[in-house]
Amino acid sequence: MHPSPSLDIIDFHTHHVPRSWTLTTLAGRAPQERTQWERINRKLSDFGTLMEAINAGDLAGRVVNVPTTLIADPEGNLPSGTIQRINDQLAELTAVHAGKVYGLATVDAFAGNAAADEVTRAVRDLGLCGIFVDCAKGGLLLDAPQARPTLAAAAKLGVPVFVHPIYPQPLTEQLKRCGRLGTFLARGTINAASVIALIESGTLEELPGLRIVVTGLALGGLLIAGGFGNEFSSHKGVRDLLQRQVYVDTMGFHPMSIRAAVDLLGVENVLVGSDWPIVNDGFIADRVRRALTDAQLDETQQRLIAGDNARRLLQVHMDLPDAVVRR
Repeated sequence: MHPSPSLDIIDFHTHHVPRSWTLTTLAGRAPQERTQWERINRKLSDFGTLMEAINAGDLAGRVVNVPTTLIADPEGNLPSGTIQRINDQLAELTAVHAGKVYGLATVDAFAGNAAADEVTRAVRDLGLCGIFVDCAKGGLLLDAPQARPTLAAAAKLGVPVFVHPIYPQPLTEQLKRCGRLGTFLARGTINAASVIALIESGTLEELPGLRIVVTGLALGGLLIAGGFGNEFSSHKGVRDLLQRQVYVDTMGFHPMSIRAAVDLLGVENVLVGSDWPIVNDGFIADRVRRALTDAQLDETQQRLIAGDNARRLLQVHMDLPDAVVRR
C-alpha cells in the first residue's frame, strides 16, 4: 500500500448562493426533507462557512459555482439579468479570496449566442476560471444547436465546462421508490448522457479545445461509453476522446470508483469534488487521503488528483511550469 502524502486539496465541486438571493429549495419538499434542506440552505448562503475548511487547513482552495436551480421559481424561471448579477458577485468574491476561491461562471448553455457572450464577459472581463452549466434542459442535451455557441466560446477561451446534473423527468419520478440512490441514478444517467451526446454528435471532435467536467454520479455512463464505444458508437476512438476532453470528480470518495475513473480516463482527468454542502458538508481531507491510498495510487498520482489537476485545468499559477496566471 502506498503511503498517504500531505495533500493540497482543491475541492472542485462547491456550491454557493450569495445572501442577496432567496433560495427556493424548500418548495415542494416532503416534511422529512425540509429539515435537511434547511440545514443545507444555511450553509449554501453563508460564505464564512464555505471558507472554514480552507481557513482550518483542511483544503487549499475551493472551486465555487452558483446553481440557478436553487433560486429559480417552480417553473424554473429567473428574473432578467440574474445570471449576469450572479457572475458579477462571484467575481467580487474570488477577487477578495484570490488563490483560495476560484469561480465558475453560471451560464444557461441553451441560450444561444447570448450565453456565449456571457461566457466571454465572465472569463475575459470578470476573470472567472471556467463555466458552470446544467447538463440538460427539457428535452435538450448539450449536443443541441442552442448549446453550441456556449461550448465553442469555452473551447476558444480554453476554460473548462462543469456539466452539472439535473432532475430528469420522468426518470426521477420513476426511480423515486428507490430512495436517494434512485435520485442519484437518475441524475447520474442524465449527466453521463450529456457527454455521450457530445461524443455521438461529433461535438467533442469538432471542438478539440473543449474540456468537460462531470460529477462522480456520471461514472457509470462513462464506463459504458469507454467499454462499448469503439464497437457500438458511430465515432471511433471514444476512449481517446474521453481521455483527451472529459474529467470526473471524486464525489462519494470511494476507492473503487476513483480507481475506475483513473483506469478509464487517466489519472490527470480525475479531480477532488465533494458536492459541498449538499452531499458532503464537513471537512474532507482525511477521507480524500484514505480513499486515494486505498485506490492504490502513489504519491505523485495522489497529488495530481488532490489539486494539481484542478490547477492545471483552471490555468491557475501554483508552481506549475506550464500554467497561466489567471486573476
